[in-house]
Amino acid sequence: MKVQPIYNNRIIKKGLEFAADNGALFVGTTSLILSTIARPIAIMSTPKTDKENKKYAAAKSLASSAVGYALLLSASLPLSKAIKQIDNNPSRYLKQKTINTLKNSEQVLTKSSKYKFATQLFKLGLGFIIAAPKSILTCAMIPHFMDKFFNKKQKPQNKQVTFTGLSDKIGKAIDTKFVQNLSEKYHDTNFPLHIMALTDTFATGTFIAQTAKSTKIEQDRKKALMYNAGISTTLSILGGYIIDSATKNQTEKFIEKFKQANKNSPKLDKYIEGIRIVKPALILGSIYYILIPLISTFLADRLGKSKS
Repeated sequence: MKVQPIYNNRIIKKGLEFAADNGALFVGTTSLILSTIARPIAIMSTPKTDKENKKYAAAKSLASSAVGYALLLSASLPLSKAIKQIDNNPSRYLKQKTINTLKNSEQVLTKSSKYKFATQLFKLGLGFIIAAPKSILTCAMIPHFMDKFFNKKQKPQNKQVTFTGLSDKIGKAIDTKFVQNLSEKYHDTNFPLHIMALTDTFATGTFIAQTAKSTKIEQDRKKALMYNAGISTTLSILGGYIIDSATKNQTEKFIEKFKQANKNSPKLDKYIEGIRIVKPALILGSIYYILIPLISTFLADRLGKSKS
């Protein structure tokens, strides 16, 4: 059986299209796979670290992935559908002035980098919107996962978020000067990485605050858990920007070769949009869920003991 070149691989193309249409859900799916398998293994393998602190860190990873994916799944599917409706019939949902502004000299609105920024602001921004409820629920679910996987007894808690009737609301938001000004200023920047980094920072800050207030998590385990979250996110974001910058030229070369191989594809712009979302998602995910856990769990255990 002949193996297709990477630039024409159907599975890769489908993945890129999915990432472009469902940015937050793609990031969530990547996180789900890495956080339920790779990260707990890395955490539990950390040498010279208190076993209970490792258990709490692993439980936090499992709780975060379960809660985050449930929220993203329920929210991102209707959001993606709503934006597709705008893609297919922009004049139904957007003012003509907005369409002219966002076209950015392109003949088709959906090919415009300004329009892509405006819609990705909602697709990727969804992760930021649910960051606070996700962190709150993660904190609440940690005792449940300790009970489920590490023989601690606590009652689970859960909530659900749904979004309906979004096309008109998103259209009105894109019509605003605020979103159009953001598109004008940032459409040519590495905004997918910026949005993901901002989301992770906000989610971690919320989780730390919620953990400090929790009455369900053992008091002598809180500091290590909070330090672990803070160290993980900080190192992940710093490492993400460093690796993204170091691989910028290689990425652009890959995109040019991909364009040449798919120059006649009507979905080429969608694939390129997907590449720019997949790259930071994989970089941040690999760092956060595979490389960082060993370091953060070890340091958090030391800091938690030194400050207690």
